[in-house]
Amino acid sequence: MVAVEDIRNSFQGRIELGESMARHMTFRIGGTADIYLEPLDKEDGLSLFRFLAKADIPYVLIGNGSNVLIADKGIRGAVVNLETGFNYLRAVDGEIIAGAGVKLAKFVDFCINNKCGGAEMLAGIPGTLGGAIIMNAGAYGGEISDYIMRVDLIRDLNLLSIKKDDGGFAYRASALVGDIVLEAAFRFPEGVLEPMKQRRRELLLKRNASQPVNWPNAGSIFKNPLDDYAARLIQECGLKGRRVGGAQISELHANFIINVDNASAQDVLDLMVIARDAVTDKFGITLEPEIKLIGFTKEEMTPVVS
Repeated sequence: MVAVEDIRNSFQGRIELGESMARHMTFRIGGTADIYLEPLDKEDGLSLFRFLAKADIPYVLIGNGSNVLIADKGIRGAVVNLETGFNYLRAVDGEIIAGAGVKLAKFVDFCINNKCGGAEMLAGIPGTLGGAIIMNAGAYGGEISDYIMRVDLIRDLNLLSIKKDDGGFAYRASALVGDIVLEAAFRFPEGVLEPMKQRRRELLLKRNASQPVNWPNAGSIFKNPLDDYAARLIQECGLKGRRVGGAQISELHANFIINVDNASAQDVLDLMVIARDAVTDKFGITLEPEIKLIGFTKEEMTPVVS
């Protein structure tokens, strides 16, 4: 067992033992993590990840906890959260410098206020910047990589700065999976303030009208199959409003599961199995999870992960 003193000597950030993951997840679900860590900056993060590798401590990296379901029994090993130490934004010489822990909503607002056109397409997308870069998030024909100049990251326990062309960006994908994104620099075309604000308002209103934003959730549960929509398929199976324990398939959007009454992770997993099996039986289509399942055994995940 690694002593807390050994971890403390490896970096300067926050350490908590037995931290509840539910308070860090948008689902408000999840057991405790053995070790919870928040590095302060790039060098602090590099020292921490080198220590975890040397001590052979497995870790999970999180941002604001969207798109994730943590098991009720929690996480053995460490959870590293970049949201606190990397929650910064700066406008420098025509570029926007942003830490990986910045929420996309904050990033969009900052870009608009600095008359940077293009970022408003990200309005309403949950999550933090680091995850958005790795998955090359986007909407309405645009992608976040359209404006990236460089990305600072940890790869093979080294701190690197790579240019956009070396990121391997493609539709909802990049070559950065497995890297730890810490910061990025962006250059946007000049935008007009009021039209950008109006576009952001329109996208937020559209999201609020079609998604259960007033309930704890993790975003879309399943990926959309080719040329179809998971929500349509689940709805056609008559599952809107279906409930297991404290979890419910949203009556507003069938590809959202919401936490209506202190739901457990098992409640959510059971609903995922029900939806997946119903769609397979009715349409012959096997839905794939979009949310990440963390802390579950392979056997526990098998019913929903082929």
